[in-house]
Amino acid sequence: MSSTDQRTAAEGPADGPGVAHADVPAEHHVPDALALAGDFPPVTREEWRDLVAGVLRKAGREELPDPVEEALTATVATGVRVAPLYTAEDAADLPAAVGVPGLAPFVRGSRAGTAPDLGGAGGWDVRQRHADPDVTATKEAIGADLENGVTSLWLVLGEGGIPVDSLGGVLSDVLLDLAPVTVQGGLPAAEAFLALARGIDLAPGGSLGLDPLGLHATTGQPQDLSGLADVARRAAAHEGLRTVVVDGTVFADAGASAVEELGCSLAAGTAYLRALTDGGLTVDEAVAQLEFRYSASADQFTTIAALRAARRLWDRVGELSGASPALRGQRQHVVTSSVMTTKHDPWVNLLRTTVACFAAGVGGADVVTVQPFDAALGLPDSFSRRIARNTQSLLVEEGHLGRVLDPAGGSWYVESLTESLAQAAWKWFTEIERAGGLAAALDSGLVAERIAAAWDARAERLAHRTDALTGVSEFPNLAEKLPDRRPAAAVLPSGGLPRVRAAQEFEELRDRAAAAQTPPRVYLATIGPVARHTARASFAGNLFQAGGLETPSGDGAGGLADAGTTVACICGTDKDYASSAAELAAALRAAGATQVWLAGKAELAIDGVDGYVYAGCDALDVLRTVHEQLGVQA
Repeated sequence: MSSTDQRTAAEGPADGPGVAHADVPAEHHVPDALALAGDFPPVTREEWRDLVAGVLRKAGREELPDPVEEALTATVATGVRVAPLYTAEDAADLPAAVGVPGLAPFVRGSRAGTAPDLGGAGGWDVRQRHADPDVTATKEAIGADLENGVTSLWLVLGEGGIPVDSLGGVLSDVLLDLAPVTVQGGLPAAEAFLALARGIDLAPGGSLGLDPLGLHATTGQPQDLSGLADVARRAAAHEGLRTVVVDGTVFADAGASAVEELGCSLAAGTAYLRALTDGGLTVDEAVAQLEFRYSASADQFTTIAALRAARRLWDRVGELSGASPALRGQRQHVVTSSVMTTKHDPWVNLLRTTVACFAAGVGGADVVTVQPFDAALGLPDSFSRRIARNTQSLLVEEGHLGRVLDPAGGSWYVESLTESLAQAAWKWFTEIERAGGLAAALDSGLVAERIAAAWDARAERLAHRTDALTGVSEFPNLAEKLPDRRPAAAVLPSGGLPRVRAAQEFEELRDRAAAAQTPPRVYLATIGPVARHTARASFAGNLFQAGGLETPSGDGAGGLADAGTTVACICGTDKDYASSAAELAAALRAAGATQVWLAGKAELAIDGVDGYVYAGCDALDVLRTVHEQLGVQA
């Protein structure tokens, strides 16, 4: 074979793409350049706004803001709103602050590779939490975890959790040189683990879990930070063992948005740096002693952006503190949010935690803990623990999520949201610093007031169902049978910041209704044929069931007596309401109704109607009013 023939065989036809060959149909040739969207005329933001305005007006919005996208913005954290459209203009000034993975400012990740290697797939450290005081059960659960994908342990010790003096027994079958361990339980837990680890070459990645400021926040009692440096020096005998956990979930669980969680964690981390360096450690030694714990919610983009922003902000703190650039990459342990976890329809938590875990991985977390779906009901069983760890295994091993560094990087939306969260959190952090630091801000009530305001804003959205809770405030299942779980003791202390859950108000109403001797009901009095009343009857039924109220239905007022209730809701179209709603309301009153609602806006102003239910109404207020009318006891 000639050299020309060899070249042709190795490289293909010399003509290159776009040149026809006898054995290839002309219609299959690839052009030299693909225009893709280039053949379409460019679209401006103003044209997009005109189209959006037309859709909103068709939906009944007459008065629109300027610019029109303000009508579609949503709040995701204190002072941070997201728009419906992002373009290159929105992120034009951001790339310089983003950097590359593994280098300051660490927005794109604290490491340049996808280590640790988990079975060849890359990924993150899969950490499972254990707090069952039954030592035998905990030991068995730990064994099952480590044999089936978990790569590190998180043990909650002390009152309500694993007995401190049982730590050795719980870990007797664990190879501590292979499985990193993080303990939680203050100085007694730290001392117990250090004693157990004496003479052992521990696997790097564990922590003594000391967080006195987190304890201050949860108990309201000031804590002494002066002894941290001494413990850190002893921990330094084990390479990779950290002393302090900056637990941002303490603030998230109290109702903080991502802004408060990030700002408080920065303030706590800064306070720990001061305490450690005051105790004789260098800045670099002090920075290496900290791990940060954050919450991940089902709001995946806010979680992704918050983790990216946290690394950028901590790099700035490290820079101002004089830490070496290579050590300023924040180590992040991310835990699926307790706030989003529901007691009712707990299986939906499987979906929430999967989304949250995905967001943690995409956001660049070093360590991830997925809480079992039944965490709000009590101690998890073997099935829920298995599903929790398999959620991570699926994303790492099957989804290969850990093989890509910062997959959200370059998204105009994510980059803009990262910047907005970073700016807002830094502003809050500096406010805490001006108040004298986190301890002083906790004592003065500044932190509690700010978090309460953030939670009040969130609670308002939850009450109006603009923040939906699937299976609780939307699409509830009154026939569900909840799994039976052993009650969990109060592991976390109290007396300081509260602990909240998004579903708690709706679930309290559900529980009251379930406890009533006679099931409370709202009769849905429909008008007209099924095709006309179905939409509003379905909406009303969904709303009332969110409060545990059964919703039998029937045509007109005739079914009220059989429904066994004195509360009714009229369901139909606006046209039907204009012609017959007032008459139906009077008929319902005559049949024994003491309260009549109507599925529609209050502007309809129908005679004889006590209240209106519609998209965006205060659902909690409606449900409490109905409960009171029906005599459902609080």
